[in-house]
Amino acid sequence: MAWITLLIAGALEVVWAFTMKQSAGFTRLVPSIITLVTMIGSVVLLSISMRTLPLGTAYTIWTGIGAIGAFVVGILVLGEQASPMRIIAAILIVSGLVLMKLASPE
Repeated sequence: MAWITLLIAGALEVVWAFTMKQSAGFTRLVPSIITLVTMIGSVVLLSISMRTLPLGTAYTIWTGIGAIGAFVVGILVLGEQASPMRIIAAILIVSGLVLMKLASPE
């Protein structure tokens, strides 16, 4: 259950990163509210997953999901550049996440 909670927390991190971008520096009300609510939800779910998962594993996976998710959303939704170097960097992040999961006792 902790892994599912952590995955949802990571997904919420992607949502708040995207809506923060859409809030234009917290000058637009609806994206700003969504950002704050999903930030809180993400951190709460992260803390719940940390009840059983090791700190380093949980935090690394959470930030990795956020980083890769934001990278993908940036490319697919916002039209950001998908250069070979950025794609290689994303692959390395995913590789690190897989290794972290495999090394976790949970």
